Amino acid sequence: MNIVTLLPFIVLIGAMFLMTRSAKNKQRQAAQMRNEMQPGTGVRTIGGMYATVKEINEDTVLLEVAPGVHAIYAKNAIGAVLEDAEYNRIVHGLEPEDAPVVPDDASSLTDADAPAEKKIDLGKDAATAAADEAGKADKADEKSAEAEAQPKDVKRDGDTDAK
Repeated sequence: MNIVTLLPFIVLIGAMFLMTRSAKNKQRQAAQMRNEMQPGTGVRTIGGMYATVKEINEDTVLLEVAPGVHAIYAKNAIGAVLEDAEYNRIVHGLEPEDAPVVPDDASSLTDADAPAEKKIDLGKDAATAAADEAGKADKADEKSAEAEAQPKDVKRDGDTDAK
């Protein structure tokens, strides 16, 4: 057999090996994360529900989904183990004390003590606007007068006799 004939099969087997290796690595990391859970830890399930771990068994986890409401989940249903600060931020809306306060508007970006600059009005003033309107009206009157002066049966450019 020629090596060129075997090359596609070798590449295919190598790609399959790399894909299964990365999938096994992800599974191993997920299992390690689930084994590091402790009671009192905040978690997110694969369904997107946030809860607190109350009790850990061999294959199951008892989660407190609301105060006084407990549910039993499989360990495989835990999607992520969250840090306390992140869990409190998501579930309770508590921001850490050392987090910078970001304003909702851009007022803090401008200098409040800076002198107010004279604003430039880019619109037309009333006198110029009235003169422009009068000029447009005069031009419209001239065009309508020219149209009435020409006879209607005379052919002009662009007119056809099609009916």
